[in-house]
Amino acid sequence: MPKKLKELRDKLHSIIFEAETKTGKFFDVVLIFFILLSVIVVMLDSMEEVRTTYQNELYIAEWFFTIIFSLEYILRVFALSRPLVYAKSFFGIVDLLSILPTYLGFFLPGTHYLVTIRILRILRVFRVLKLVQYVGESTTLIKALVASKRKIIVFLFAVLTSTIILGSLIYIVEGKENGFTSIPRSIYWAIVTLTTVGYGDISPQTNFGQFIASIAMIMGYGIIAVPTGIVTVEMSKAMKATNTQNCINCGFDEHDNDAKFCKICGKSLF
Repeated sequence: MPKKLKELRDKLHSIIFEAETKTGKFFDVVLIFFILLSVIVVMLDSMEEVRTTYQNELYIAEWFFTIIFSLEYILRVFALSRPLVYAKSFFGIVDLLSILPTYLGFFLPGTHYLVTIRILRILRVFRVLKLVQYVGESTTLIKALVASKRKIIVFLFAVLTSTIILGSLIYIVEGKENGFTSIPRSIYWAIVTLTTVGYGDISPQTNFGQFIASIAMIMGYGIIAVPTGIVTVEMSKAMKATNTQNCINCGFDEHDNDAKFCKICGKSLF
């Protein structure tokens, strides 16, 4: 790689990825300000009275922010020697999803409202304000959720099976005359009951139906507790000190506090 190109890449990395430098912090603050403004623009565009009066201004503003974020994404990819690591990371995916809806709006009208996902990019404020402990906690939570996914999938399958059985049973007991017009609608009732939401749009009228509903309600309290226990166990395993040092080569930023080299690509962190 030519020396000048490498120097440019290193400088861009320092500005875009690091919040410790003055220019890096300024970049992140401006970026967060733009993110907030762009989300506000989308919200205003969803209000008919505002959209009718300021349609052209909102349209121009939305494209302005989209172009800015598109250029930023390109620079982020350019600033890394291994851009695919960044592209597949949480922030890389969010950064990409935050600009795609506007372009998709050409083919699928209305999808541009999905750019409100940009609000997730505000998570970078933790780095700007040096709230490293919050970044570490969020990393621990994400690791725990990933480690729990198989157990949670099995648990959700068991819950789905239970709702189908309960829905079918209540459909037979209550019938169409009491609002349970089909098994899918009865399954909807079972889900609402098991999750303790209780909309009340349909409810059992017979004694046996109310007995089944009581059983479902009691089961609901147990169901709520299970995933909490699963994630808690995994969180206790995932508790490990991390820092936010950003690898200049691949952009990975979930290293141990005493790490000197990137655990992904082996590049020195300092």
